[in-house]
Amino acid sequence: MVNNTANINVELTVSQKVKAFVELMKMRLSLLVAFSSAFGYALAMGGRVDWMQLAALFVGGWLVSGASCTVNQVLEKDYDRVMKRTQNRPLPTERLSNSESLWFALVVACLGIGLLWVSTNLLTVGLSLLSMVLYSFVYTPLKRVGPIAVFVGAFPGALPPLLGWTAATGSISHEALIIFGIQFIWQFPHFWAIAWVADDDYKKAGFKLLPVKGEKDMKTAFQIMTYTLFLIPLGLLPTYFGLTGINSAVVATVCGVLFLASTIKLMRDQSRKSALRIMFGSFLYLPIVQIAYLLDMVK
Repeated sequence: MVNNTANINVELTVSQKVKAFVELMKMRLSLLVAFSSAFGYALAMGGRVDWMQLAALFVGGWLVSGASCTVNQVLEKDYDRVMKRTQNRPLPTERLSNSESLWFALVVACLGIGLLWVSTNLLTVGLSLLSMVLYSFVYTPLKRVGPIAVFVGAFPGALPPLLGWTAATGSISHEALIIFGIQFIWQFPHFWAIAWVADDDYKKAGFKLLPVKGEKDMKTAFQIMTYTLFLIPLGLLPTYFGLTGINSAVVATVCGVLFLASTIKLMRDQSRKSALRIMFGSFLYLPIVQIAYLLDMVK
């Protein structure tokens, strides 16, 4: 009876450890990165997809993103501990140690890079490494310096569709830069809406992500609106350059206008509720527009 109890305890401990490692990878974020990579690949291939290569790209991108998220949490362990939204993560709760997390990040990164190495090309591998370095070792420490962190973070955040394109073609073309540009500009209202909603928590950790003077005011709301406005013409470029048809242009425009309307509401009342609406709108905008492009691509 004692042995059975001991076995159950060991099993529960292993299960809890596995769950903690999974949490380190920030599954929703990493899966969004993987999806964006797959989007870029499918768009470049015009529907003629090599499913084995696509699967390797998806899993490789997911692993590299998970490794980056893990390093980010190791570096921000002390800051996560003081913020309500992050204090239950594996490192602040000491379910995992720094060394365990770093070894996990190393293994996961090697698996991801190795998978991309054997299934794609050197350009894609190089861009993946650049993305990981920028996110983990440049963007992360800059969050306590100032809003320049959002600009820097927008680069690794926008690289996934470009990675997908280079995995399919082996080169960076103007079409690749278009889909990179859309996701790059999208990062700004997305990041700033999150920073507005989490402002009290971020101040506890010393994070300075809001633009201008870092205040939740009209100037910040205007910045959010301006970058969202840019998404409307940018969303039309895939159609203009013959990547996609007119239907996706309509979808991108409608989504852009709705997204813009939510930022105008923030300019009027500068409320947390309006910022939340922008944040959730940003989560919807990108996958909806990317799926529309895929369904409407010119083959």
